[in-house]
Amino acid sequence: MKKVVVFLAATLILMGGFAAGPASADPIPVRVELSLLVDVSGSVSATEWQLQRDGYVAAFQNPNFYSNVIGSGAIAVNYIYWSGASQQSQTVGWTLIDSQASSNAFAAAIAAASRPYSGSTAPGSAINFALPLFASNNYDGLRQVIDVSGDGAQNDGASTATARNNALAAGIDAINGLVILGETGLLNWYVNNVQGGAGSFVYSATFENFASTIDQKIEREIVGTPEPLTLILLGLGLTGLAGLRRRD
Repeated sequence: MKKVVVFLAATLILMGGFAAGPASADPIPVRVELSLLVDVSGSVSATEWQLQRDGYVAAFQNPNFYSNVIGSGAIAVNYIYWSGASQQSQTVGWTLIDSQASSNAFAAAIAAASRPYSGSTAPGSAINFALPLFASNNYDGLRQVIDVSGDGAQNDGASTATARNNALAAGIDAINGLVILGETGLLNWYVNNVQGGAGSFVYSATFENFASTIDQKIEREIVGTPEPLTLILLGLGLTGLAGLRRRD
């Protein structure tokens, strides 16, 4: 069931703002609806932005990634750049990925998009922006997941913890984080303010190993929780830091 749709429709009815209209086409069933929220605040340099973007491009272009992960069930995914309180853009709209060709096309769309912002850091506002896009995407996932990657704690916009809680209450299954380390205490901040929902997690990375971490992160979001040994190796091998979980 499209939980976010049901929640939002019920809210509109209670507010007296829902008007019945023609039935829309049945939503397309997918394994996961995944919304990727990517930080482009001022603390992300041009070089770091390119490394971050190229990490997502490489993940969706990787044929082994497709065959091992997405090949086991179609997904729907969109790509959002965010920065300050009113700076969010759905750079690549909701896309069905059910073949290597569609995965490559999604990667190409990310690669072709320019950077829209370089402002403050408002992850809570980004989550608020992403939530209603699930209701109108015409996909019906077994899970609905928001993923927030960033290199700084909130310094602008809506409360991140409140935005997370509201998204979970609306039917989002999990909100995960990918912390690009550099700011002291950022991993714990993401654990306490971004992460939420069953099976949720926060990974840490540097810009230099971002691409390899992206592969691991998206695989976990689509396939499920890896074995504990895999988590330990990921924490030691990819991030060089102990601890896997939970600026402008």
